[in-house]
Amino acid sequence: MAKPQDMDLIGHFEELRKRLIIILGTFLVLFILAFVYVQDIYQWIVRDIEVQLAILGPSDILWVYLLLACVVSISGTIPMAAYQTWLFVRPALKEMERKVTLAYIPALFFLFIIGISFGYFVIFPIVFQFLLSLSEDMFMTFFTTEKYFQFLLHMTLPFGFLFELPVVIMFLTSLGVLNPYRLQKIRKYSYFVLIVTAVLITPPDLLSDVLVIIPLIFLYECSVLLSKVVYRRKQKVSLAA
Repeated sequence: MAKPQDMDLIGHFEELRKRLIIILGTFLVLFILAFVYVQDIYQWIVRDIEVQLAILGPSDILWVYLLLACVVSISGTIPMAAYQTWLFVRPALKEMERKVTLAYIPALFFLFIIGISFGYFVIFPIVFQFLLSLSEDMFMTFFTTEKYFQFLLHMTLPFGFLFELPVVIMFLTSLGVLNPYRLQKIRKYSYFVLIVTAVLITPPDLLSDVLVIIPLIFLYECSVLLSKVVYRRKQKVSLAA
């Protein structure tokens, strides 16, 4: 006969399975829709580029289609994934914690979009034009579609996730996992991690690294300030109770 704790564990796994199926289903639906309209997405992305893109084989076409559809579907799945995660952990949260954590879900999506937009409209053009200027008529600028979109992806997608850092830190602060004083103590280690991250996601040139490091450090400092706001508000609520 199964023990009560075993039944609880099975119930948790069933609930987790249900949430994962919903997330995967959302991703697949959005992927199919994005794949149907992928030509429009492609035309919008390449509308302003001054270089000619080429493909080296038929498989490159499919690769670009899949890449664009994946990025769009991942972006659209983020709020659903956050909501399903909230539903999974909701029974373990207090009433106030439920309201607070639910409020963070829209912010996750909007910050992801803002991060991608920042990478696409600010960082990518600067880095791309700088790298093109290095040729100085010495080379014929010829890019394969695969290489171009790989570079574009490296310059945009990481910012979508990194821009969610303030919301994640606020969320962890509201749950008591982090506090601003702990974040201040580990500031130098955090800076090191951010610098390494910037170097890994950018091309091997100093300008690209600096352009990425500065906003990442700014995001971290904003996260510390927001963590202080959440921490002080949480303390006031505790004292009032």
